[in-house]
Formats: sequence, C-alpha cells, structure tokens
Amino acid sequence: MAPRQGGIPIFHSLPGFLILSTALVWPVSFLAAAPVEVRFPEGVARGFLQLRTLDGRIIASGDLLQVARGGEVDSRMVFRFKDKSLFDETVVYTQKSVFAVRSYHLVQRGPAFAEDTEIKLQVASGKYSVKTKSHKDGQEKILDGTLKLPPDVYNGMAATIAKNLPKGAGATFHMVAFTPKPLLIELEIALGKELRMQVGELSKPANHYVLAAHPGPWLEFFGKLFGRMPADSHIWIITDGGVPAFSRYEGPLDPKGPLWRIELTSPR
Repeated sequence: MAPRQGGIPIFHSLPGFLILSTALVWPVSFLAAAPVEVRFPEGVARGFLQLRTLDGRIIASGDLLQVARGGEVDSRMVFRFKDKSLFDETVVYTQKSVFAVRSYHLVQRGPAFAEDTEIKLQVASGKYSVKTKSHKDGQEKILDGTLKLPPDVYNGMAATIAKNLPKGAGATFHMVAFTPKPLLIELEIALGKELRMQVGELSKPANHYVLAAHPGPWLEFFGKLFGRMPADSHIWIITDGGVPAFSRYEGPLDPKGPLWRIELTSPR
C-alpha cells in the first residue's frame, strides 16, 4: 500500500534534491559530519516528475536531467508551474569514493515563490552570489561573498544521499541555506519506518527517511518555544532488487513556502 502521510511537522532544500531552510538557521561545527561514501555511482538518467500539494493537487510538471561526463555528474531538476512560475536547480558533483559537490545553481521565479531568486555557489572556493527581486516593488538586491565550507556540503543531493546509505543507517551532513543570507546548517537524515509502496500492480519494499536540522539544545528550545523550527522533509526510497530508486519527496522548495510533494510520473 502507499505510504501514510502527515503527522510529522518540522524542516529543506533539493532535492532536491533539494532546498531546505527556514527563518531560524544556525552555524555548526565541521566535526559533526563527514562526506558520504559512494555505494551506487550515478550515471545518465532522465526522469519525469510531478509537483503536488500535500492534498494531491498537481501544481507543476518537471524533469530530472542527469549526465555523467569527465568524472563529474551534472544533475538538473526543473519544474514549470501552471501559474508560469519556474523552479530550476542544478548541482554538479564528483563521485570518487565519496560524493563532493563542485557547484550549485538555483533559479526560482514567479508567483509560486516569495520572491524571484538566483543562487550560485562554488563549494571549493566558497564563493557565492544571491540575486533577489521583490514581487511587490520590483526592487533587486545582490549579495555575494565567500564562505569557509566543509567537504560534506550537499545542496541539491538529499535523494542521492538517501539512496547510498547502508541498510538501516542514517547520516549527518551540511548544506548552505540562503535566506537570502547564506548560513551553513547541519542536517541529519534518519531512517524512519520500512513500508510497502505500490508500483503498478506490484508491492515494493521502501525506506522512509526523515531529514531534520539540529540547532543544539538551546536554539532548539527557543525555536520550538516561538514556533520557528523548520519542518522536517521526507524521502521514500524503493529498495528491492539491490538497486535503490527514488519514489517520493515531501518538503518545501522555498524557504518561505509550503510543503510540497515530488513524485515520479510516466509518459502516456
């Protein structure tokens, strides 16, 4: 049967996979996390996606476009919304024994988002730029600079990380949240329930992973007290046949936006 929904508030990202952020973020120590080992190298892939609200309404159609060349993987996820909004996220990474992000680029545009945004990040150098444009008055702002980053920054790679975890294991890694000021945060991906998912007429085993931020005891206390803790994100990975496969993601695509659901779809 399909996985049960709801019941777990708090914490984003991208796939994205994604964009994971909130009004309350925090710096963390580089010592708590480490690069994730490559167990299933990525290659050429093409996926067809749908973006839904949590009550099942389709709001955008999308593509996952991935190419491996020259020792690098270029993975791009694009959603085109019914209201003409655009979400376009690209991550370039290497996969030599461990995953390492080289660059990250995100474009969010249109009424589906709080403001138009373009983000560029080079992980090795730590150089970043953020361009925003207000929907209210059209005012544009540019923010750029350099961050000192650990080797386990995985913006846009949550689903890939989940696919490569050993059986029963979780992991802790980092991402840069742009709010629009860039802040390094620590994320934990933990195994939830093992369950069954329906694929056509077949029932397949799947792992449910919960992606959460950990600010430390005092910040967590005040975040819960004032209702500013980020919502958890969720990823479902089908596990049978020795080949893990992404099935579903639930979480925000925009730091100020609602929780949405990414699912695979089929041409017809």
